[in-house]
Amino acid sequence: MGHFKKLKKILLSHKKFLITSHVNPDADAICSELAAYLILKKLGKEVRIVNHSFTPYNLESLDRNKVIERYDENNHQDIFNDADVILVVDLNQMNRVVRMEKGLRTSNKFKVCIDHHQDPENVFDLIVGGTDYSATGEIIYDFVKSTNIVELDYDIAYQIYTAIMTDTGSFRFERTSPKIHKIIAELLEYGLNPTEIYNQVYDQFHFSRVKLLGEALNSIELDSTGKIAVMTLTNEIQAKHDAVEADVDGFVNYCLSIIGVQIGILIYELKDGVKVSFRSKGSITVNKLASEFGGGGHTNAAGARFFNIRINDIKNKILEAAQKYINQ
Repeated sequence: MGHFKKLKKILLSHKKFLITSHVNPDADAICSELAAYLILKKLGKEVRIVNHSFTPYNLESLDRNKVIERYDENNHQDIFNDADVILVVDLNQMNRVVRMEKGLRTSNKFKVCIDHHQDPENVFDLIVGGTDYSATGEIIYDFVKSTNIVELDYDIAYQIYTAIMTDTGSFRFERTSPKIHKIIAELLEYGLNPTEIYNQVYDQFHFSRVKLLGEALNSIELDSTGKIAVMTLTNEIQAKHDAVEADVDGFVNYCLSIIGVQIGILIYELKDGVKVSFRSKGSITVNKLASEFGGGGHTNAAGARFFNIRINDIKNKILEAAQKYINQ
């Protein structure tokens, strides 16, 4: 609550704001940025949202006014110094903004982190949130309700609802508490249509995604224990279907639908390396597993990235590391 009061004072006492989030932003990141943007605009502030990555195509409809910019070193040289305050949402490690990292680190502007992940980096002037939250969108909801900084309206409720809905796995993940359902009930009072929102996020994919999903499911292998499922996608397979990185979102969850599987792993190639997504059931800490490879995340959902290698260079190492967590 104390941090909410500090954040309110900061928002009210400054004029110009820069908002950003992590590489390959998900709906919680995008919607939290947009909710913060709408709050600040209600307060009469000057606000820009600038991200390292493009907004995934299935999430573009969330940015109704097309206010999110993609970072360009030539066009955005002065953004880190022009703002009075920099809001970093849905991440707590500066390297997650990739090409924007140097500008953020060297800026002397006040930096606020609004996030729900573990182990925040000690580079922020104020950290708001924590791991008790299901989503960054939930933090923003609590901030608005506890400080009365603005009145909720349809547009802000839409962004907060979508952020929470997606980061709770449509209300099925561990942190889907009674409190969450009470929040959702209130947000629905603003006239939101849950079916429409779900369809916009999850039912607007390219045909390439459907074809790629078939390839991904066909690639699944079980380890010797039957408790780890590994899914792989090579550059060649992705190119075959003209797929983009956003097309693989959610694929790893299919691994956990197999009876007996406790850890699901998706390993897919990028142009400059390999990205790995980890998912788990129960108390298996895949965020610690991911940290062994320089990654991180939540207890049951995490990831890591490798550069200048291919799947066969890293697959066995990842599987061996994962088996230690099963044995624990």
